[in-house]
Amino acid sequence: MADEYTNNIDIDKENLLAIIEDMPNQLLAGWQLAESINLKGNFHSIVLSGMGGSALAGELLKIYLDETVNKIRKGNPLRVIINRSYSLPPEAFELNCLNIISSYSGNTEETLSVFEEVRQNNLTCLGLTSGGKLLEFCLQNKLPFIQLPAGIQPRMGLGYGLTSLLRALYQSGLIEDQQPKLEEVSLAIKNQLVRLKKNGQEIAVAIQGKTPVVYAPVQFKALALIWKIMFNENSKTPAFWNYFPELNHNEMVGFTNSQANFHLLLLKDEQDNSQNLKRYLATTEILQDFKIGAKIIEIPEGEILYRLFATLQIGCFASYYLAINYGQDPTPVEMVERFKSMLK
Repeated sequence: MADEYTNNIDIDKENLLAIIEDMPNQLLAGWQLAESINLKGNFHSIVLSGMGGSALAGELLKIYLDETVNKIRKGNPLRVIINRSYSLPPEAFELNCLNIISSYSGNTEETLSVFEEVRQNNLTCLGLTSGGKLLEFCLQNKLPFIQLPAGIQPRMGLGYGLTSLLRALYQSGLIEDQQPKLEEVSLAIKNQLVRLKKNGQEIAVAIQGKTPVVYAPVQFKALALIWKIMFNENSKTPAFWNYFPELNHNEMVGFTNSQANFHLLLLKDEQDNSQNLKRYLATTEILQDFKIGAKIIEIPEGEILYRLFATLQIGCFASYYLAINYGQDPTPVEMVERFKSMLK
């Protein structure tokens, strides 16, 4: 199957495929980016403010903490709140809250508005950016920041974002050293890259000409969101997402009178609640009666960071090859840039 895609440079003008294939290396590179960060504070919560791809590292951080340290801390979890707005949520003003201001470009207007509110209220914060005004403001105000590599789309820098934040939390005494684990995960994904790419190509074939709807279990719902974003921005096609078991109580009914050619992509976790596992086949069987196709994708087994990034690799490859099949350059987001210019 891979031979079908060897000559796509005329479509993929910025070589997004190479960036996707290099994502395992981001895990270790990101860890090094936060080497100098040493935050002071006994943090009980984290508010990450960011838009689009700049918020996604926070979504992954939430999953990671919930699946690791928060299972131990239980009554005293390290909460993660994602803020996609022009202003701070109430949690940002709580004692022992760390505000992370995340804008890959450094020029996102919503995030810069939040940064100004953080600055005016003298809240503890950490910048996460590749440059732009956010970097400039952090330097001017002598605030700590992690500088991400420039030159890629924010959605494609998830490894840099997550592991740099993990390093910052480690150096603040909130979590254990993650570097040995990251080395193992990076190598494991590299060793499975051919298989993960093939999985993505098969998904691209299955959903071509259809509107993908990505479902995941509630604890991994951010993976469904990220897959949906990859289809939007890489494949330039509508896509939607939801999570089990909530979707069975409402969204499922909407397919009774479907107005589009939908195809379900179900991210399945074999470690999930046994009743939840029954929902995958039951959902696909019911919706077959309404001519809704479905494909179940097993979330790979292993350590949580491997599970997250192996699943993300599949989604990146699927959205990439769908873009190639549609003749769409997967890198630029011209509509977003045009929209931003209309707000000036």
